[in-house]
Amino acid sequence: MTKREKTVQKMKDNPTGDWTIENCQSLAGYHEIRYEHDGGSHCVFDFGEISLSIPAKRPIKAVYIKQFVALIEKVIESDKQGGTDG
Repeated sequence: MTKREKTVQKMKDNPTGDWTIENCQSLAGYHEIRYEHDGGSHCVFDFGEISLSIPAKRPIKAVYIKQFVALIEKVIESDKQGGTDG
């Protein structure tokens, strides 16, 4: 299991952890999920037709981490099927 896979698993197991927007951006970059954060209050992650807006302040609430993990899992599943929606 890679470091990134472990991070996703930790997010899934403990969404209330002290996660930062930088954690999400790092994983998004690795999985080729586009994101935009121009220093404002939110960071927007885009994959295909899916768009997820996460507040950039700390700590990030569990509901947003759960949604982000679901997005990562969708990307991984898409990659396994041989297609990329992003």
